[in-house]
Amino acid sequence: MGFFICLMLALGWVLASYVRNKEIRKIKESMKSGNHFAFLCYDINELEHSIQANLPRVSVVMPLKGFGEHNLHNWRSQITTLYGGPVEFLFVVESVEDRAYLAVSQLLKSYQDHVDAKIVVAGHSTTCSQKIHNQLVGVENMHKESKYVLFLDDDVRLHPGSIGALTAEMIKNPDIFIQTGYPLDLPSGSLGSYCIYEYHMPCSMGFATGGRTFFLWGGYDFRTNRHNVVSDLKDGGYSDDMTLASIAGAHKRLITSPPVAVFPHPLGSDLNFGRYWNYLRKQTFVLESYATKINWVMNRALFSVHCYLSWGFVAPFIMSGIHLAAALRFHSNGYSFDEAVLPSTGLLLAGCLATCTTIELLSMWNLTRIEVQLCNLLSPEAPPLSLASYNWCLVFIAMLVDNFLYPISAFRSHFSQSINWSGIRYHLKDGKISKIDRSKDKGPKFTDLGGKHLYGKKGAQNNSSFLVCLSRTLAHWRQPKKYDV
Repeated sequence: MGFFICLMLALGWVLASYVRNKEIRKIKESMKSGNHFAFLCYDINELEHSIQANLPRVSVVMPLKGFGEHNLHNWRSQITTLYGGPVEFLFVVESVEDRAYLAVSQLLKSYQDHVDAKIVVAGHSTTCSQKIHNQLVGVENMHKESKYVLFLDDDVRLHPGSIGALTAEMIKNPDIFIQTGYPLDLPSGSLGSYCIYEYHMPCSMGFATGGRTFFLWGGYDFRTNRHNVVSDLKDGGYSDDMTLASIAGAHKRLITSPPVAVFPHPLGSDLNFGRYWNYLRKQTFVLESYATKINWVMNRALFSVHCYLSWGFVAPFIMSGIHLAAALRFHSNGYSFDEAVLPSTGLLLAGCLATCTTIELLSMWNLTRIEVQLCNLLSPEAPPLSLASYNWCLVFIAMLVDNFLYPISAFRSHFSQSINWSGIRYHLKDGKISKIDRSKDKGPKFTDLGGKHLYGKKGAQNNSSFLVCLSRTLAHWRQPKKYDV
């Protein structure tokens, strides 16, 4: 079982590498042909004013929660898009007490003459998750002539040509319901950050199809504005991506993931193991929410298969450790391996597992290398990303830790039916949110991935701690990070 899981993961990453690498070759060939704007589009003729002037209007809705070290850089990459058509940005916060409110206000002041952007205060959610509530309020406030809407999390960095590339795909194939992408995690060095990187890597296979997919990442989805899915999201919805994926499956709608839709996702420098556990709990809790009976069946299948494969991955390493310990015991007692059939057989199995694991890690490294290269080509103006800071020993340890903890987290989520998400506790009943508890004193003060501060005083005018945080963020923003060198 261990051999099979390792080799299947390696094969999946090889196929994903092929799809991403094919896109890299297309960009480089276009550049060799004289198109220095290949990171925007392969055909330079598409940059003609007559074509750009007729592009449809796009609204970008960004639900925000808290403020951390990477937010300014991420927001700046999002609003400085090179999309040639009309585009507006709506930053949606729960209240003016949110740490993001003042930071976004100050950022937009410096771009007020260059971008169409505004802040929307959504208020508290009562029937769904706060994120979904913010998204729906953002849709209500967007321009009425917008043909497409992009829902974008604040922890991802956008490429200059991303909106244009996705719009071109939608125009080419009107049957597309949603386009989605994949977050390339940039670990900060802690074991918790590597556990999150390892947790997301198997998902990269589903987002590297080069076309149709069944997966959806809630941090980035681009869809046409003519489809009405408000009721399914608003009435007890907890997870926007799982709900939309189930709707698409039930109505046979097309979900695609373009090869260029891979985005740098920097993790917080102080992301500790506790915050990783909270994040894992939220991910497994998603499988407890559902919109339809088919959605429930799919979630139960994912629950069972993932738990089985996770412990099926870890168990062979435990057995290999036992075989190695037995072999050392026989050797210390003066026996040769020829006299001990069981230890020698165990060593052979452990050696085969080590070989399969090495192949798996090499495949993971290769896919990460290709995705880093693709991100560098798609964002030539940004400091280049690099694999130099990745610690592959920690990656291996994270694989064991994450797969061991996943079933524990999944079973806890199944029996608890409640979760604390960014200071708000949600309770589920029959797959939908039935109760929402808010208490700043009982919940966490930071979000899990970015380590963002969640709360501040109203208006945040006299909050010195927030200003200190803002000044530190500006300093971090101007200086290259570990993954930028």
